[in-house]
Amino acid sequence: MKKTMRTLWQVLLVIPVVLFIYLPVAWLVISSISTRSELLSTPIHWIPQQPTFQNYINILVPGQDASEVAKTFRITLWNSLLVASSVTVIALTLGSLASYALVRLRFPFRQTMLIGILGTRMIPEISLVIPLYLFATRFGLFNSPLILIITYLSFALPFAIWLMAAFFNTIPVELEDAARIDGCNRIETLFRIILPISAPGLVSTGLFVFLTAWDEFFFALILTSTVSAKTVPVAIAEFTGRYVVDVGGMMTGGVLAAIPPVILSLIFQRYIVSGLTAGAVKG
Repeated sequence: MKKTMRTLWQVLLVIPVVLFIYLPVAWLVISSISTRSELLSTPIHWIPQQPTFQNYINILVPGQDASEVAKTFRITLWNSLLVASSVTVIALTLGSLASYALVRLRFPFRQTMLIGILGTRMIPEISLVIPLYLFATRFGLFNSPLILIITYLSFALPFAIWLMAAFFNTIPVELEDAARIDGCNRIETLFRIILPISAPGLVSTGLFVFLTAWDEFFFALILTSTVSAKTVPVAIAEFTGRYVVDVGGMMTGGVLAAIPPVILSLIFQRYIVSGLTAGAVKG
């Protein structure tokens, strides 16, 4: 009886949490297939009476009646994919090398440098807007995906270094010593021994970095103003016009923007779970 009551209480506690997490997502999907009249109807139609995929058609196969934002949404998807993928690859490459050096090599001020890298994440992002804007205009990088890659690396790279350093700390030094005895140098040891063992950590770090770059809105809004450089978060915000708000288009853009991260999470799910726990305990 006590076990049954405990299980019942657990279920009752979990249900509100599940609803809190999934109801906004469900409403996002429902709104994307609802007509404008149904979205503005009173009372609200929680289940669309006349579901339509016109919002998806306007974005994926835009016609003459589609808005300008919908017509260019596919370009912003590509821009976000390019920027997020580039940031992830560069952050993992440089972050792995830097974190391995900070963990395994012995040199003066090593710990101070590691703390200094973490300290860069404590700077408010808004305080960097003017320097980054001046840098972008001075070197002709304004309205370019390159400035977004550079900007996102400035806060994604320290994050990657700290995460990878935690994973490298869990790997026994004896494995590296054995590789050195077999004739491997530091770089060969890193790529042949350490990185394959740290695959869960690499995947977890890469996914977090990708999501950070994919969802970033503030710098993308300030540093881009043309379709050739805008990213998905900025494009979604532009469905809000001066006199009208395209709620259906905004919700559809949100659904399409959520698909790549969801696919990545499903593909690398087992690596993510093991990666999140691998760096928790040393030894």
